[in-house]
Amino acid sequence: MFQLLYPLIHAIEPFLVPICFVSAWAMVLLVGLSLWSAIRDGMARAKQMHQIPCSNCVFFTNDHRLKCPVRPTEAGTEEAIACLDYRPPTRF
Repeated sequence: MFQLLYPLIHAIEPFLVPICFVSAWAMVLLVGLSLWSAIRDGMARAKQMHQIPCSNCVFFTNDHRLKCPVRPTEAGTEEAIACLDYRPPTRF
């Protein structure tokens, strides 16, 4: 049975090395692009999360049951970035 495939295998053999070479480098590029995309998205997410002012607010309780008595559903989320009730702590 393999004797029937013998001419086909020898006809494809000169093309196998370039095909494998291009395929291997394409996979390396796809992995690299995927990593770059994940890092870029992670940095953008971290930058957005650092804009949340809740931990510096006077009303922030730092308790997992009730983080903010004024806006409990928005405390610590992205909705709190433009919070109208934000008050920075006063220093004496």
